[in-house]
Amino acid sequence: MQSLFHFAYHVHDLVSARRFYCDVLGCAEGRSTESWVDIDFFGHQLSLHLGEPFSVSNTGKVGEHRVPMPHFGVVLAMPDWHALKERLLSRDVQFVLEPTLRFAGTAGEQATMFFLDPSGNPIEIKGFADWAAVYAV
Repeated sequence: MQSLFHFAYHVHDLVSARRFYCDVLGCAEGRSTESWVDIDFFGHQLSLHLGEPFSVSNTGKVGEHRVPMPHFGVVLAMPDWHALKERLLSRDVQFVLEPTLRFAGTAGEQATMFFLDPSGNPIEIKGFADWAAVYAV
């Protein structure tokens, strides 16, 4: 079964959301109205609706880091993760967790970075060298 996820959540402003998701992240815009916009988020459907975003706190403990909860993101192949990292660095994105490699040498070795969209929604981008390692224990 092949699928993609759909995630709908709130943003404060559609203009700044479009600028961030499309111009900064490089995603494509889909359908929209005056109160929401669909974004092709690396092959998945985000629906950004005007409203009050989730309350966020750094309560997730992953390795040695506290990460924002809730958060969402995407898992990329390592070359794509590096390309996106360079794109974000070139656009002066401020990171909650700087791009880093965690769990080095283990089955779960992964690159990660956390940042916020303009409405404060936390996004994590992971990179794996081997797709089989995504769920490895």
